[in-house]
Amino acid sequence: MKKRYLFFIIIGALILIPLIVAGVRYFIPVPDNVAYESEEYQTDHAEFLYDLTYTENENTTQEQEIFEEIYKVIDEAEEFLVLDMFLFNDDYNHETLEFPELSQSLTDKLTAKKEENPELEIVFISDGINTFYGTYTPPHIQALMDAGIEVVFTDLSKLRDSNPLYSGFYRSYFQWFGNSEDQWLKNALRPAGPEVNIRSYLELLNFKANHRKLIINEKNGLVTSANPHDASAHHSNIAVQFSGDILHDLLESERAIVNFSGGNTRMFSDFSDKLQDQADTPEGQYAVKLITEERIKDNILKMVDQAKAKETLNVGLFYLSDRDIIKAFKEALDRGVELNIILDINQDAFGNEKNGVPNRPVADELMKHNNPPNIRWYKSSGEQYHAKFITLETEESLIFNGGSANFTRRNLDNYNLETNMMVTAPRDSDFAQEVTAYYERLWTNEGAEYTLDYEEEAEASLIKTIMYRVQEFTGLSTF
Repeated sequence: MKKRYLFFIIIGALILIPLIVAGVRYFIPVPDNVAYESEEYQTDHAEFLYDLTYTENENTTQEQEIFEEIYKVIDEAEEFLVLDMFLFNDDYNHETLEFPELSQSLTDKLTAKKEENPELEIVFISDGINTFYGTYTPPHIQALMDAGIEVVFTDLSKLRDSNPLYSGFYRSYFQWFGNSEDQWLKNALRPAGPEVNIRSYLELLNFKANHRKLIINEKNGLVTSANPHDASAHHSNIAVQFSGDILHDLLESERAIVNFSGGNTRMFSDFSDKLQDQADTPEGQYAVKLITEERIKDNILKMVDQAKAKETLNVGLFYLSDRDIIKAFKEALDRGVELNIILDINQDAFGNEKNGVPNRPVADELMKHNNPPNIRWYKSSGEQYHAKFITLETEESLIFNGGSANFTRRNLDNYNLETNMMVTAPRDSDFAQEVTAYYERLWTNEGAEYTLDYEEEAEASLIKTIMYRVQEFTGLSTF
């Protein structure tokens, strides 16, 4: 009997310890300068960019602006470059699919720039997923290092745990094994690529990420939803390019990652000193603000809550699942706000078929509301509608909030690292007209079929609704 009690005590302790760890970690604050919100700056420098993939006369057409502009930022750099990119690899099923070599193209641009100007400091911040969490170093990343470019992999252990049911066990028992370069298990991200090991998968299951996507030099910054990932090259994305004093804040938000990841932050003081004086004035037509992590959600909710009857909210999203935002949408609809939403169907992922979660059950829920929104699906042909933004159109202005953050718990509740830009623009300004023309084009299928009526892909599934609600609440998902 004593042995039996001892056995149950040990088992109970082994289960209790991870639960305590998970509970404690829930209340751990984020690192300094994470969940960052800058002051609002007045400027005349803000530009909206986008990539589109669509079918026209049975032919697939791509309109690419974002990486062309990123390459221009690289070409124009004279003092420094800082990039923070989530997916930076060529991982996909090479046996069945072919994509543009986007990751190698960016690598070639950066290494050529460094060779041209050896004194130029370049910092590339990224996520451990690109090395399958330390299992191997891909050739393109090794090329950056060999060229003298500072590569910083984000220390994901310093972030809050979005999948606490698992991460409590991981922190208690698994993290002490560290990383390994052993290769003996099939690579789920790249079946034809390097093999990995059990420690890699144990870290992967934390579902944590530095999900930011941005570039900055001494003159300009660009925040986007686009990744330099080969299999993402055809995705439809958005970006905002800007200049001015807000670049100091963007640098400060990136310095925070380098700091808690053990990198060299001294150079960031030099970078800040090298920022060119900009022509920001109190009379600038655009009000711009940098927001990261939970501050993105705070500002989304503020936008939705301030929307009045007959004003319009336009939304374009890869993922919509956050319960607070869904609640705010319903309340706005009840106030007489017009809500238009373009959603990815959540059916394609680099050659693999997805089940439509979370967007289809969320769309079904919203359409069953007493005052339903207008919803259209982006018509994809294997690629994704990867945009992440919301706008509020009032009589006088357009308020834009967009960047790397999906509208999900993981992206907006201080788990992932995210960067968005807010721009408040007069309705007759170039920025406002660029954004509204883009949205109107997709919504009305001007010139091609970009979007589908809601009914064409509508799905009412109790199983998928339960799956989505459980995954969103617990973090047992990748969205």
